[in-house]
Amino acid sequence: MAFTNKRTDQQVDHGQRPQDDAAASKAAADAALLEAFGGVWGMVDTTVPGLVFVAVFTIRHDLTASAVAALGLTLLLAIARLVRKQTLKHALSGVFGVAFGAFFAMLSGDAKNFYLPGMLYTLGLAVAYVVSALVRFPLIGVLLGPILRENLSWRTRNPGRFRAYTKATWAWGLILLAKSAILFPLYWWGNATQLGWVKVALGIPPFLLAVYLTWIFLAKAPPPIDVIAELEAEEAAERAKRESETA
Repeated sequence: MAFTNKRTDQQVDHGQRPQDDAAASKAAADAALLEAFGGVWGMVDTTVPGLVFVAVFTIRHDLTASAVAALGLTLLLAIARLVRKQTLKHALSGVFGVAFGAFFAMLSGDAKNFYLPGMLYTLGLAVAYVVSALVRFPLIGVLLGPILRENLSWRTRNPGRFRAYTKATWAWGLILLAKSAILFPLYWWGNATQLGWVKVALGIPPFLLAVYLTWIFLAKAPPPIDVIAELEAEEAAERAKRESETA
């Protein structure tokens, strides 16, 4: 293919080896993978406000103070992202999540309802992962495809990555279902303090496990097909052809 030859010429011209190019691409893909799921700041946004809520509630048993403290911290985290010129996507989801939780908790007078919106979201996401894997349209592939510049090429042109995305999607679905299976019985039969501390404990470890398994599956899969680069190469070839015809 003309595109492959062009890349090879560029590597030779710049003194790069194919192994170096592959290593750089893999490092970029690994960074994109973690960032796609929120990265370190994403874990902070989704975990720390809940920790503050349950800590304040454990000490003071004051629902209003706990909700205000959690929401205030979430807003501070969003402001910190603005100052650092980072994306607000995960921060805003954290703000809305905490705000909904605080609203339901204060409306019902039950501190356990602070966690209910997040628990329902987790359960719904788990079901979405499982269903997407069953219908052979794995959600992890849909989410990561554009980030890794392969779009949906893995469905028809890269069966190894299709299998990897399916395994990763099953991993996310089952891990989130297991998390829900622990939290909902506590919501029904436990108290707010028990539910809060267990939810905080189950915040980061399942997430890291799911990301790690996704990384393992994709590391063993064939590399993504860069369809964006292919389209750019085709457009460049078409322009060159038109220019040569008009010359």
